[in-house]
Parts: sequence; structure tokens; C-alpha cells
Amino acid sequence: MNKKSLGLIITSSILGVIALLGLFFGIWWISVSNQINNRYQDCEQQWSQVENVMQRRADLIPNLTAAVKGSMTQEQKVFGEIAKARQAYRSADTPVDKMKADAELNQSTGMLINVIHERYPKLASDQRVADLMVQLEGSENRIAVERRNYIQDVRAYNQLIVNFPSSIVANAKNKKTLQYYQADKTAQKAPKVKFAFGDN
Repeated sequence: MNKKSLGLIITSSILGVIALLGLFFGIWWISVSNQINNRYQDCEQQWSQVENVMQRRADLIPNLTAAVKGSMTQEQKVFGEIAKARQAYRSADTPVDKMKADAELNQSTGMLINVIHERYPKLASDQRVADLMVQLEGSENRIAVERRNYIQDVRAYNQLIVNFPSSIVANAKNKKTLQYYQADKTAQKAPKVKFAFGDN
């Protein structure tokens, strides 16, 4: 075997290795790119679920205020806080702003429920009012679960974006981390529902 033939074999081998490495790199790139896209879709899907349960609770609040407002003429400040919180919720356009507004809405609604129990025991024992308060409490519990799931999905996505080597693909795709939301612990607590006619 002459030097020319040996040189061709070596060159071919090197090109073959380069092509193989390029193939593996391409497969890895596509895999990571798809993984980033899927994680982002998970975040969007879970956020839709958070919005669904928050909207359900937001839709229940006017029913409660309508049911009790006529009997609570001295509590205009509480109703004003709820109206303000509902307006902030409707105006919020990012997940973080939406969850902050939702926490304020939960807090003002909890204040209303506490006032009903403390100052209007007969109103609290009304079946319609009691049912609405139970539904609101259940809604907040569902919101807490879905919100936690969303935060976990955001964490998984952000880790993929910032960790090496997947960060190389994320930077090439101009993917940015999503913003976390950590609600105030007291604001996340569901309003406690106690009934004058039932168990405490």
C-alpha cells in the first residue's frame, strides 16, 4: 500500500468520524430542542389550568356579594376592597401579575367571609350563602394545587434552559427562563368556613 492510498484511507476515516459526530450532534440537538419545546408547552398547559380554576372562583365571588350585600349595609369598605381586587384581576395580563391579583382577591374575599361569621351569624346560616362559601373554599384549595403544579413545571423548564449543555440549544433558540411566583403564605390560605348550625 503506497502513501497516497494510506492517506486517502486516513482522510476517509477522519471524514467518516466527523460525519458520525455531526450526526450524533444533530440528533442530540433535535432531541434537546424538542424537550425544551415540550417543557414550555407543559408550562402553558398548566397555566391554562390555573387560569381555569382562578376564573371559576372569580365567577363565584359576585354571587356571594349579591347574596349578602343587602344585609351588610355597614360593610361598604369590604365590598370596595373586593371590587378593587376583581378589577386588578381582570387587568392582569401576565401569569405572575394574575396570581398576585388572585391572591389579593382571595384575601379580600376571606375578609368578607370572616365578617359574615363574626357580625352576621344569621346570614352565615343561610343555606345559599353557606353553599357559596363552601364552593369558594373548595375553589381556593384547587387553585393552590394547580398553582403548585405550575410552579413545578416552570422550575423544570427553567432548569433545562440554564443547565449545560441544554443551555447551548436554549440560547441558540433565544429561549428565556420563565418568572417564578412565590405568593405570600398568609394570602394563599383558603378562607375558613364555619357554620352557626353545623360543626366547628
